Amino acid sequence: MAQPTFFQKPSPTTLADVAALAKAVLADPAQGGREIRGLAALDEAGPRHLTFFDNLKYADQLAATKAGACLVSDRFAGRVPDHVAVLKAAQPFRAFVRIAREWHGDTLRPSSWVGNEGIAPSAIIDPTARLEDGVVVDPLAVIGPGVEIGAGTVIGAGAVIGPGVKIGRDCNVGAHTAIQASLIGNDVLIHPGCSIGQDGYGFVFFGPEGHLKVPQTGRVLIQNDVEIGAGTTIDRGSLRDTVIGEGTKIDNQVQIGHNVTIGRHCLLAAQIGLAGSLTIGDNVAIGAKAGLNNHIKIGDGAQIAAMSAVKDDIPAGERWGGHLARPTRQWFRETLALERLAKEAAPKGERKE
Repeated sequence: MAQPTFFQKPSPTTLADVAALAKAVLADPAQGGREIRGLAALDEAGPRHLTFFDNLKYADQLAATKAGACLVSDRFAGRVPDHVAVLKAAQPFRAFVRIAREWHGDTLRPSSWVGNEGIAPSAIIDPTARLEDGVVVDPLAVIGPGVEIGAGTVIGAGAVIGPGVKIGRDCNVGAHTAIQASLIGNDVLIHPGCSIGQDGYGFVFFGPEGHLKVPQTGRVLIQNDVEIGAGTTIDRGSLRDTVIGEGTKIDNQVQIGHNVTIGRHCLLAAQIGLAGSLTIGDNVAIGAKAGLNNHIKIGDGAQIAAMSAVKDDIPAGERWGGHLARPTRQWFRETLALERLAKEAAPKGERKE
Protein backbone atom coordinates (compact mmCIF):
# COMPACT_ATOMS: atom_id res chain seq x y z
CA MET A 1 0.00 0.00 0.00
CA ALA A 2 1.28 3.47 -0.89
CA GLN A 3 2.17 5.70 2.04
CA PRO A 4 -0.80 8.03 2.64
CA THR A 5 -0.32 11.78 2.38
CA PHE A 6 -2.75 14.34 3.75
CA PHE A 7 -1.50 17.59 2.20
CA GLN A 8 -0.74 18.89 -1.26
CA LYS A 9 2.62 18.05 -2.81
CA PRO A 10 4.58 20.90 -4.40
CA SER A 11 5.36 20.82 -8.09
CA PRO A 12 8.98 20.01 -8.96
CA THR A 13 11.07 23.18 -9.14
CA THR A 14 14.67 24.17 -9.73
CA LEU A 15 17.23 25.23 -7.15
CA ALA A 16 17.43 28.62 -8.85
CA ASP A 17 13.72 29.17 -8.24
CA VAL A 18 14.04 27.90 -4.66
CA ALA A 19 16.85 30.36 -4.01
CA ALA A 20 14.78 33.24 -5.37
CA LEU A 21 11.76 32.30 -3.26
CA ALA A 22 13.84 31.83 -0.11
CA LYS A 23 15.80 35.04 -0.76
CA ALA A 24 18.93 32.91 -0.45
CA VAL A 25 22.17 32.77 -2.44
CA LEU A 26 23.01 29.58 -4.33
CA ALA A 27 26.71 29.01 -3.61
CA ASP A 28 27.28 27.30 -6.98
CA PRO A 29 25.06 28.92 -9.66
CA ALA A 30 25.87 26.04 -12.01
CA GLN A 31 23.59 23.86 -9.85
CA GLY A 32 20.61 26.14 -10.47
CA GLY A 33 18.92 23.61 -12.75
CA ARG A 34 18.90 20.81 -10.16
CA GLU A 35 15.38 19.63 -9.38
CA ILE A 36 13.79 19.81 -5.92
CA ARG A 37 10.54 18.01 -5.17
CA GLY A 38 9.90 18.62 -1.49
CA LEU A 39 11.08 19.46 2.02
CA ALA A 40 12.49 17.14 4.66
CA ALA A 41 14.47 17.01 7.90
CA LEU A 42 18.24 16.51 7.72
CA ASP A 43 18.11 12.85 8.71
CA GLU A 44 15.21 11.94 6.40
CA ALA A 45 15.98 14.00 3.28
CA GLY A 46 16.78 12.41 -0.06
CA PRO A 47 18.48 13.72 -3.23
CA ARG A 48 15.36 15.65 -4.31
CA HIS A 49 14.69 17.29 -0.94
CA LEU A 50 15.52 20.70 0.48
CA THR A 51 16.52 20.83 4.16
CA PHE A 52 18.09 23.38 6.53
CA PHE A 53 20.77 23.56 9.21
CA ASP A 54 21.16 26.21 11.92
CA ASN A 55 22.07 24.37 15.14
CA LEU A 56 25.39 22.64 15.90
CA LYS A 57 23.46 20.10 17.97
CA TYR A 58 22.58 18.48 14.63
CA ALA A 59 26.06 18.61 13.08
CA ASP A 60 26.24 14.81 12.86
CA GLN A 61 22.96 14.72 10.94
CA LEU A 62 24.27 17.37 8.56
CA ALA A 63 27.43 15.36 7.93
CA ALA A 64 25.36 12.26 7.10
CA THR A 65 22.48 13.88 5.22
CA LYS A 66 21.51 12.69 1.77
CA ALA A 67 19.61 15.90 0.95
CA GLY A 68 19.85 17.51 -2.44
CA ALA A 69 20.14 21.03 -1.04
CA CYS A 70 20.51 22.71 2.34
CA LEU A 71 19.72 26.21 3.58
CA VAL A 72 22.54 27.27 5.87
CA SER A 73 24.15 30.42 7.21
CA ASP A 74 27.48 31.52 5.78
CA ARG A 75 29.43 30.47 8.91
CA PHE A 76 28.23 26.86 8.64
CA ALA A 77 28.41 26.53 4.86
CA GLY A 78 31.77 24.74 5.05
CA ARG A 79 30.19 21.91 7.06
CA VAL A 80 27.78 20.91 4.27
CA PRO A 81 28.82 17.68 2.47
CA ASP A 82 30.08 18.09 -1.10
CA HIS A 83 27.11 16.29 -2.68
CA VAL A 84 24.62 18.77 -1.13
CA ALA A 85 23.93 22.09 -2.87
CA VAL A 86 24.41 25.05 -0.53
CA LEU A 87 21.86 27.84 -0.26
CA LYS A 88 23.18 30.62 1.97
CA ALA A 89 20.68 32.56 4.07
CA ALA A 90 21.17 34.84 7.07
CA GLN A 91 18.34 33.00 8.86
CA PRO A 92 18.12 29.48 7.39
CA PHE A 93 15.05 28.33 9.31
CA ARG A 94 13.12 31.49 8.45
CA ALA A 95 14.00 30.97 4.79
CA PHE A 96 12.93 27.32 5.03
CA VAL A 97 9.59 28.37 6.53
CA ARG A 98 9.11 30.88 3.70
CA ILE A 99 9.40 28.00 1.23
CA ALA A 100 7.15 25.75 3.31
CA ARG A 101 4.41 28.39 3.49
CA GLU A 102 4.50 28.77 -0.28
CA TRP A 103 4.45 25.04 -1.03
CA HIS A 104 2.13 23.91 1.74
CA GLY A 105 -0.29 26.77 2.16
CA ASP A 106 -3.14 24.28 2.55
CA THR A 107 -1.83 23.42 6.05
CA LEU A 108 -1.99 26.97 7.37
CA ARG A 109 -5.74 27.34 7.61
CA PRO A 110 -8.06 24.33 7.85
CA SER A 111 -10.96 24.14 5.44
CA SER A 112 -14.10 22.10 5.87
CA TRP A 113 -13.28 18.77 7.52
CA VAL A 114 -15.53 16.95 5.08
CA GLY A 115 -15.00 18.99 1.92
CA ASN A 116 -18.28 20.76 2.54
CA GLU A 117 -19.25 23.98 0.78
CA GLY A 118 -21.96 26.17 2.23
CA ILE A 119 -24.32 24.92 4.92
CA ALA A 120 -24.48 21.17 5.58
CA PRO A 121 -28.05 19.79 5.63
CA SER A 122 -27.56 18.36 9.13
CA ALA A 123 -26.38 21.67 10.63
CA ILE A 124 -28.84 23.34 13.00
CA ILE A 125 -29.03 27.12 12.57
CA ASP A 126 -31.44 29.30 14.49
CA PRO A 127 -33.53 31.46 12.13
CA THR A 128 -32.40 34.64 13.92
CA ALA A 129 -28.70 33.91 13.25
CA ARG A 130 -27.02 36.02 10.55
CA LEU A 131 -24.41 34.40 8.32
CA GLU A 132 -22.69 36.40 5.59
CA ASP A 133 -22.13 34.92 2.16
CA GLY A 134 -19.35 32.36 1.97
CA VAL A 135 -19.73 30.94 5.48
CA VAL A 136 -19.17 27.16 5.65
CA VAL A 137 -21.00 25.16 8.32
CA ASP A 138 -20.04 21.50 8.59
CA PRO A 139 -22.39 18.65 9.54
CA LEU A 140 -23.99 18.57 13.00
CA ALA A 141 -22.81 22.05 13.97
CA VAL A 142 -25.29 24.07 16.05
CA ILE A 143 -25.60 27.85 15.73
CA GLY A 144 -27.80 29.56 18.29
CA PRO A 145 -30.10 32.60 18.22
CA GLY A 146 -28.66 36.01 17.44
CA VAL A 147 -25.29 34.65 16.31
CA GLU A 148 -23.43 36.65 13.65
CA ILE A 149 -20.70 35.05 11.49
CA GLY A 150 -18.61 36.85 8.87
CA ALA A 151 -17.82 35.83 5.31
CA GLY A 152 -15.19 33.14 4.75
CA THR A 153 -15.51 31.64 8.21
CA VAL A 154 -15.67 27.85 8.64
CA ILE A 155 -17.61 26.28 11.52
CA GLY A 156 -16.40 22.72 12.08
CA ALA A 157 -18.44 19.56 12.53
CA GLY A 158 -20.21 19.31 15.87
CA ALA A 159 -19.24 22.82 16.99
CA VAL A 160 -21.75 24.69 19.15
CA ILE A 161 -22.01 28.49 18.89
CA GLY A 162 -24.09 29.91 21.72
CA PRO A 163 -26.64 32.75 21.67
CA GLY A 164 -25.42 36.18 20.63
CA VAL A 165 -21.85 35.16 19.81
CA LYS A 166 -20.19 37.29 17.14
CA ILE A 167 -17.47 35.76 14.92
CA GLY A 168 -15.64 37.85 12.32
CA ARG A 169 -14.53 37.09 8.80
CA ASP A 170 -12.10 34.40 7.60
CA CYS A 171 -12.06 32.55 10.91
CA ASN A 172 -12.00 28.82 11.53
CA VAL A 173 -13.79 27.19 14.46
CA GLY A 174 -12.58 23.62 14.93
CA ALA A 175 -14.77 20.55 15.28
CA HIS A 176 -16.43 20.00 18.68
CA THR A 177 -15.58 23.49 19.92
CA ALA A 178 -18.09 25.20 22.22
CA ILE A 179 -18.30 29.01 22.23
CA GLN A 180 -20.58 31.25 24.25
CA ALA A 181 -20.58 34.83 25.59
CA SER A 182 -17.80 35.76 23.16
CA LEU A 183 -16.94 38.40 20.57
CA ILE A 184 -14.31 37.17 18.09
CA GLY A 185 -12.46 39.26 15.51
CA ASN A 186 -11.23 38.46 12.00
CA ASP A 187 -8.69 35.81 10.93
CA VAL A 188 -8.98 33.88 14.19
CA LEU A 189 -8.04 30.20 14.11
CA ILE A 190 -9.56 28.03 16.83
CA HIS A 191 -8.45 24.41 16.76
CA PRO A 192 -10.75 21.49 17.66
CA GLY A 193 -12.09 20.81 21.10
CA CYS A 194 -11.79 24.29 22.59
CA SER A 195 -14.16 25.63 25.23
CA ILE A 196 -14.54 29.40 25.13
CA GLY A 197 -16.80 31.61 27.21
CA GLN A 198 -17.94 29.19 29.88
CA ASP A 199 -18.17 30.47 33.44
CA GLY A 200 -14.96 30.78 35.43
CA TYR A 201 -14.10 29.18 38.74
CA GLY A 202 -15.73 31.63 41.12
CA PHE A 203 -16.95 30.59 44.57
CA VAL A 204 -17.27 32.16 47.99
CA PHE A 205 -16.54 29.88 50.93
CA PHE A 206 -19.88 29.46 52.69
CA GLY A 207 -19.01 27.43 55.74
CA PRO A 208 -20.68 24.13 56.56
CA GLU A 209 -23.55 24.83 54.17
CA GLY A 210 -21.28 24.67 51.14
CA HIS A 211 -19.79 27.12 48.65
CA LEU A 212 -21.63 30.04 47.07
CA LYS A 213 -21.20 30.27 43.29
CA VAL A 214 -20.42 33.77 41.98
CA PRO A 215 -22.31 34.76 38.80
CA GLN A 216 -19.95 35.19 35.84
CA THR A 217 -21.51 37.95 33.72
CA GLY A 218 -18.51 39.07 31.63
CA ARG A 219 -17.47 38.10 28.13
CA VAL A 220 -14.50 36.77 26.17
CA LEU A 221 -13.04 39.23 23.67
CA ILE A 222 -10.69 37.73 21.09
CA GLN A 223 -9.01 40.24 18.79
CA ASN A 224 -7.85 39.75 15.19
CA ASP A 225 -5.27 37.17 14.05
CA VAL A 226 -5.32 35.08 17.23
CA GLU A 227 -4.63 31.33 17.11
CA ILE A 228 -5.93 29.02 19.85
CA GLY A 229 -4.63 25.46 20.14
CA ALA A 230 -6.69 22.29 20.49
CA GLY A 231 -8.30 21.60 23.85
CA THR A 232 -7.71 25.09 25.24
CA THR A 233 -10.20 26.62 27.69
CA ILE A 234 -10.87 30.35 28.01
CA ASP A 235 -13.28 31.37 30.79
CA ARG A 236 -15.51 34.39 30.41
CA GLY A 237 -15.08 37.24 32.86
CA SER A 238 -16.98 37.65 36.09
CA LEU A 239 -17.65 41.41 36.08
CA ARG A 240 -15.15 42.53 33.44
CA ASP A 241 -14.09 40.75 30.24
CA THR A 242 -11.45 38.15 29.53
CA VAL A 243 -9.35 39.59 26.67
CA ILE A 244 -6.96 37.95 24.19
CA GLY A 245 -4.93 40.55 22.30
CA GLU A 246 -4.31 40.80 18.57
CA GLY A 247 -1.81 38.38 17.06
CA THR A 248 -1.41 36.25 20.18
CA LYS A 249 -0.71 32.54 19.61
CA ILE A 250 -1.88 30.01 22.20
CA ASP A 251 -0.80 26.37 22.17
CA ASN A 252 -2.82 23.26 23.03
CA GLN A 253 -4.41 22.56 26.42
CA VAL A 254 -3.95 26.00 27.94
CA GLN A 255 -6.26 27.13 30.76
CA ILE A 256 -7.09 30.86 30.86
CA GLY A 257 -9.10 31.92 33.89
CA HIS A 258 -11.78 34.58 34.16
CA ASN A 259 -10.88 38.28 33.86
CA VAL A 260 -7.42 37.52 32.42
CA THR A 261 -6.08 40.13 30.01
CA ILE A 262 -3.44 38.98 27.51
CA GLY A 263 -1.76 41.63 25.36
CA ARG A 264 -0.85 41.67 21.69
CA HIS A 265 1.51 39.22 19.97
CA CYS A 266 2.13 37.00 22.99
CA LEU A 267 3.27 33.36 22.75
CA LEU A 268 1.84 30.80 25.19
CA ALA A 269 3.15 27.23 24.98
CA ALA A 270 1.22 24.07 25.90
CA GLN A 271 -0.39 23.29 29.26
CA ILE A 272 0.02 26.75 30.77
CA GLY A 273 -2.36 27.63 33.60
CA LEU A 274 -3.36 31.28 34.02
CA ALA A 275 -5.30 32.03 37.20
CA GLY A 276 -8.03 34.66 37.20
CA SER A 277 -7.62 38.42 37.00
CA LEU A 278 -3.97 38.49 35.97
CA THR A 279 -2.68 40.89 33.34
CA ILE A 280 -0.11 40.03 30.67
CA GLY A 281 1.46 42.78 28.55
CA ASP A 282 2.39 42.76 24.87
CA ASN A 283 5.01 40.44 23.31
CA VAL A 284 5.25 38.17 26.35
CA ALA A 285 6.52 34.58 25.90
CA ILE A 286 5.56 31.86 28.40
CA GLY A 287 7.06 28.34 28.32
CA ALA A 288 5.13 25.09 28.56
CA LYS A 289 3.52 24.00 31.85
CA ALA A 290 4.11 27.34 33.56
CA GLY A 291 1.56 28.36 36.18
CA LEU A 292 0.74 32.00 36.95
CA ASN A 293 -0.99 33.20 40.12
CA ASN A 294 -4.04 35.43 40.11
CA HIS A 295 -4.00 39.24 40.31
CA ILE A 296 -0.39 39.63 39.14
CA LYS A 297 1.02 41.67 36.25
CA ILE A 298 3.52 40.52 33.62
CA GLY A 299 5.23 43.43 31.86
CA ASP A 300 5.68 43.90 28.12
CA GLY A 301 8.31 41.69 26.54
CA ALA A 302 8.83 39.50 29.62
CA GLN A 303 9.83 35.84 29.20
CA ILE A 304 8.89 33.01 31.58
CA ALA A 305 10.72 29.67 31.46
CA ALA A 306 8.87 26.38 31.07
CA MET A 307 7.48 24.72 34.22
CA SER A 308 7.83 27.93 36.27
CA ALA A 309 5.49 28.84 39.10
CA VAL A 310 4.91 32.60 39.12
CA LYS A 311 3.43 34.30 42.19
CA ASP A 312 4.80 37.86 41.82
CA ASP A 313 4.66 40.65 39.26
CA ILE A 314 7.35 40.47 36.56
CA PRO A 315 8.73 43.79 35.26
CA ALA A 316 8.80 44.52 31.54
CA GLY A 317 11.57 42.86 29.55
CA GLU A 318 12.79 40.55 32.32
CA ARG A 319 13.39 36.79 32.09
CA TRP A 320 12.15 34.70 35.03
CA GLY A 321 12.04 31.01 35.82
CA GLY A 322 11.97 28.41 38.54
CA HIS A 323 9.71 27.33 41.34
CA LEU A 324 8.95 29.83 42.71
CA ALA A 325 9.91 32.02 39.76
CA ARG A 326 12.57 34.71 40.08
CA PRO A 327 14.99 36.37 37.64
CA THR A 328 16.76 33.63 35.69
CA ARG A 329 20.28 34.73 36.69
CA GLN A 330 19.32 34.50 40.34
CA TRP A 331 17.62 31.14 39.72
CA PHE A 332 20.73 29.73 38.03
CA ARG A 333 23.02 30.99 40.80
CA GLU A 334 20.82 29.44 43.49
CA THR A 335 20.62 26.15 41.62
CA LEU A 336 24.39 25.95 41.26
CA ALA A 337 24.87 26.87 44.93
CA LEU A 338 22.48 24.10 46.00
CA GLU A 339 24.32 21.59 43.81
CA ARG A 340 27.64 22.55 45.45
CA LEU A 341 26.13 22.24 48.94
CA ALA A 342 24.69 18.83 48.07
CA LYS A 343 28.08 17.60 46.83
CA GLU A 344 29.82 18.89 49.94
CA ALA A 345 27.25 17.27 52.24
CA ALA A 346 27.37 13.89 50.50
CA PRO A 347 29.35 11.05 52.14
CA LYS A 348 32.87 10.85 50.76
CA GLY A 349 32.21 7.65 48.81
CA GLU A 350 29.21 9.20 47.02
CA ARG A 351 30.86 12.45 45.95
CA LYS A 352 31.40 13.12 42.25
CA GLU A 353 34.47 15.28 41.96
